[in-house]
Amino acid sequence: MIKLGVIFGGESVEHEVSIISAVQAMNKLDTEKYEIIPIYITKDKEWYTGEALKDIETYQDLDLLKRYTKNVVLYCNKGRFVLQTKGWFKRIVKDVDLILPVVHGTNVEDGVLQGYLRSIGVPFAGSDVAASAVSQDKVFQKHIFANSGLPMTDFVWFFDSEYNDDPNEVITKIEKLKYPVIVKPASLGSSVGISKANNQEELIKAIEDAINYDNKIVVEEVVNNLKEVNISVLGNYDNIKLSVIEEVMTDNDLLTYEDKYVGSSKKTGSSKGMASASRKIPAQLDEKLEKEIKTIATKAFRELNSQGVVRIDFLIDAKKKKVYINEINSCPGSLSFYLWEPTGKAYSELLDDIINLAIKDYKKRIAKTHSFDTNILKGFNGTKGLKGLKGLKGAKQK
Repeated sequence: MIKLGVIFGGESVEHEVSIISAVQAMNKLDTEKYEIIPIYITKDKEWYTGEALKDIETYQDLDLLKRYTKNVVLYCNKGRFVLQTKGWFKRIVKDVDLILPVVHGTNVEDGVLQGYLRSIGVPFAGSDVAASAVSQDKVFQKHIFANSGLPMTDFVWFFDSEYNDDPNEVITKIEKLKYPVIVKPASLGSSVGISKANNQEELIKAIEDAINYDNKIVVEEVVNNLKEVNISVLGNYDNIKLSVIEEVMTDNDLLTYEDKYVGSSKKTGSSKGMASASRKIPAQLDEKLEKEIKTIATKAFRELNSQGVVRIDFLIDAKKKKVYINEINSCPGSLSFYLWEPTGKAYSELLDDIINLAIKDYKKRIAKTHSFDTNILKGFNGTKGLKGLKGLKGAKQK
C-alpha cells in the first residue's frame, strides 16, 4: 500500500478552493491502494496532519482543527520521508512514500512547494518546478506561447512600480490596445483580481485593484462574441490524453470567482469547487474548432513540459470562429475530474493515473545522473584557496 501524502491549503487567495479540491480527491482515492495522509498548510504557513483533515466541516473552526491534528514538518530522515512533530518532544508520526499536491495559487502551485519537495527528494505528482512556475505566471506563459506560435489575444504587461512611477506612460501603452480590455494579476488564478475595463476611468480602477494582489499586471484585449471553453490534458511529454471540451457559462462579462466556486452552493449551502460552475459538457463546437483546440492544447502541454492533469482555457470568437489560448492551470480546481467522467474515466481512476505518472517519472529521474561520487575538494589546499578571502576581509575593514 502506498503511503500517500495529500498536500493542500497554503498562503494563497485560493486557500479555501484548495481545501475543497483536496477533500474531494481524498474521498475518491482507493483506500485499498493508498494510505491517505492529509497534510494541510495553514494561511500562516504551518503544516498539520491528522484524520480530521479529511472532513470538510473540520475547517469551519481552525482552533478545533489544531486541537485534533499534529503540527509537523516534512523532511528526509536517512532515506525516509517523514512527518515529524515540532517542539521539545519531537517524534515521527507518519512516513510518506509519495506526495499528491492539490494546491491552487501563489506560494504552493507556482513551483515554490514543488521546489521544496524536489530539494528533499520526495516523489510527487503533477508538474515539476519550471512548468508549475510558468503555468502560474501569465507573462512567462504568454511569452512561451508566443514563441511557439500559439494564437493569443493582443496584450501588454507591466510592473506595479512602473505604474506607480508614471501611470500615464503605462496607460498610454495599454491604450494601444482596443477597449474593452481585461486586467489581470499575472500570478493569480480563480479569477481573483480580474476586471473588465471599457474606458480609461474603469481601466485605472481595474489596475489599482489588480495591484493589490500582484506586482506584475497583464492587460488583454477582449474577445468579441465570446465563448469560453476548457479542456483537460493528462500525461507527460511522451504520453498525452485529452478530455472532452466544456463550455463554461456565465451571466457576467467574464467568468468570476463566484461562477467557478459558489455556483450551486447558493442553493445547497456547500460548494463542490469547479464542479459547481455552470457548464455545457460537451461544448457545442464544429469538428474543425474542436480539432484546433485539441491540437493547441497538446502543443501547449508539451511546450511547458507539464505533467499529471492540467486544464487549458480557451477563448473563441464565435462569429469569426477564431480560437485563442488563454491560460494553462497546472493544478486545476477539482483536478478537472468532471471533464474526464464523460470519457468513461471515473475520478478514482483519474487519481490512479496521476499517481502512476508520478511513480514512472520518479523512476526515470533517479536513473539520470544528478551528481558525481568524486569529491573535487578532496586534497584541496585550503590555505592557498583562502588567500583571496583574506583579501576581501581586509577590503571590508577599510
